[in-house]
Amino acid sequence: MKRIFLVFSLLALVLVATNAKSASLRAYLSHAAFYSPESGPYLETYLTISGKSVQYVKNENGKFQGTVMITMLFKQNDSIRDFRKYNLHTAELDDTTQINFNLFDQQRISIPAGNYNLELEIADKNCETPPFKATDEVSIRFDNNDISISDIQLVESSSKATETSLVAKSGYDLIPYQDSFYPEDNKKINFYAEIYNAATKLGNESQFVVAVSLQSIETGNPIENFFRVKRETASQVNVVYQEFDISELPSGNYNLAISIRDKENKEIASKRMFVQRSNPGVKFNTGTLQNISIANTFASQFNNPDTLREFIRMSFPIATANEKLFIRFNLKDSELSTMQQFFYAFWSQRNPANPEESWSKYYNTVLGVEKEFGSIYKKGYETDRGRVYLQYGPPNHRNVEPINPVTFPYEIWHYYAANEQTNLKFVFYTRDRALNDYLLAHSTALGEVKNENWQFEIKRGGAAAGDTDKDLYNRAYDEDQFGEYTGDYYNIRR
Repeated sequence: MKRIFLVFSLLALVLVATNAKSASLRAYLSHAAFYSPESGPYLETYLTISGKSVQYVKNENGKFQGTVMITMLFKQNDSIRDFRKYNLHTAELDDTTQINFNLFDQQRISIPAGNYNLELEIADKNCETPPFKATDEVSIRFDNNDISISDIQLVESSSKATETSLVAKSGYDLIPYQDSFYPEDNKKINFYAEIYNAATKLGNESQFVVAVSLQSIETGNPIENFFRVKRETASQVNVVYQEFDISELPSGNYNLAISIRDKENKEIASKRMFVQRSNPGVKFNTGTLQNISIANTFASQFNNPDTLREFIRMSFPIATANEKLFIRFNLKDSELSTMQQFFYAFWSQRNPANPEESWSKYYNTVLGVEKEFGSIYKKGYETDRGRVYLQYGPPNHRNVEPINPVTFPYEIWHYYAANEQTNLKFVFYTRDRALNDYLLAHSTALGEVKNENWQFEIKRGGAAAGDTDKDLYNRAYDEDQFGEYTGDYYNIRR
């Protein structure tokens, strides 16, 4: 089945447009907001296009060359605030069988602070495919009277700047890292940010502290060995350029965080960015549990290994990346004392003053999840709905469609705010309602399954003969054709 696949993340937009007549055109757009004391706010866009996905034709020089047409619109309330239309050309090639490069384009756009809709249109000039269109939300927020931080820019490589250019900042030429995902072979995270108005707010030459860290998404706490503090002297613009060695960072979801603190250690500004790590070679270090005493703690009351093992499995939906390593790979063969130490450490990290209270509250929630979402083959906390409920809490609105002649049974959950994110949506569906096991088809939450073609995914039946990706996409969003109101349920905040 061919499809249009569209993925949104916090500051990035991944585009893959496919049709029956050409190869996929693969592009990745990210953006970051900065501030110039001389000229005000500006937005940088970073567009990478896979050279292998571009169509090549012979030009007037007898060489093979590809051309991609780009259009960017920045809108506020349907008014166009900025407009860019240009072509990206590949290098001229003698042979197109060994293409190993990407096209990269960076734009720097001076634009007032505010909220914008970025509309992107991208098309291969040498294909008959209609332009592929996508939108993303852009928020630019800088306060001239207070300390603020630019967006965090992930960096692929850097060198000393020798001349003024679009990639130059603070004396560095910065080549952006075009993803928030770090696979196993990436051993470092490099990142850049700027701090504004420290001298104005704190006084010229005043001292303040910059703390940078990788934080657990689940707890919000810095990961051990991924926390640094540096004292800075206030100036008009202070630069943060740091590197973390992530060779031993477990697979999981994290926040890359920058915190500005005054001399009383009070936080006065912060910025976070979501990143993902895949590192299957990292194992849980059981040695970290050896010095944990469970004497006279609530964990020492659990003396049945099978019961405690199940209690620990229940905690998986809210476990950190490192804790999940233990549950996946160490729990099955662990001795009772090791499990007690892990269990106590798990809940102490979440509530040092009263870990038993947090466990009891969570356990009662698990029992409710089991009653509502448990299936014939899975415990409630093992199902997608149960996991999401435990991880994000009860949704603000839950639309349930158990019987529909056009779609499989489905649910759409809305969260107004959860886990430091806003306006989260989750779409679940099942092909067999009797099993009560709904699968997660799509979510707007960071780190979750993303499939902008989810409406077709939950539709009964499949693609008709001769369907193109455009046909499938349009029909999935055509309410008259689709015969029900998935779009309304999804888009209207209730």
